[in-house]
Amino acid sequence: MTLKALVINCTLNKSNQPSNTRALIDEVVKIFDKKEMVTEIVTLADYNIEYGVTGEAISDQDEWPVIYEKVKEADVLVIGSPIWLGQQSSLTTVLIERLYGASSETNEQGQYIFYNKVGGVVVTGNEDGAKHVSRSVIYALSHIGFTIPPNVDTYWVGEAGPGPSYIEAKGYENEFTMQHAEIMGYNLYHFARLLKENPIPAEGNVIQQTH
Repeated sequence: MTLKALVINCTLNKSNQPSNTRALIDEVVKIFDKKEMVTEIVTLADYNIEYGVTGEAISDQDEWPVIYEKVKEADVLVIGSPIWLGQQSSLTTVLIERLYGASSETNEQGQYIFYNKVGGVVVTGNEDGAKHVSRSVIYALSHIGFTIPPNVDTYWVGEAGPGPSYIEAKGYENEFTMQHAEIMGYNLYHFARLLKENPIPAEGNVIQQTH
């Protein structure tokens, strides 16, 4: 049984630029690799994602359908976000708004489209806000149908005020962060496997479409 993981890095940098969030994401992906999962990492800043709360393309230039197809094919979704002023990045908000816009669609069983997928979050920053961002992202994923296993957030933050970020500060040497990256990776894998083998039964949660 092959499991697919999609990691969406919501850094404000393009993929050809350094990303502290990507560096921590890579620690989680190491666990996915050990479990022989197929993992794709997408940097959202590489795409033209227009503003809106809809699963459909807003214009001919809107590349959201490309991202949405990847989400639908994945068993695991990990969202990575830097912290700015104690909040998630603007691209993280755009991503969640577009996911929310698609969440009323249904799967083959008539359940919400994101049922039987698991989600988690990776957060980096050199200021406070990691738990706030994690809480915001995890709630959003749960609300639109993702299953949230235990301990599927990992984060690193530096000292208050300006200072070195994850890569420069060698955040990979932080025992707490690395432990939670490992726990996160394994828990996402195990719950994705459980749901693949035993999907949530449709009884009681089939959506009645209204027109």
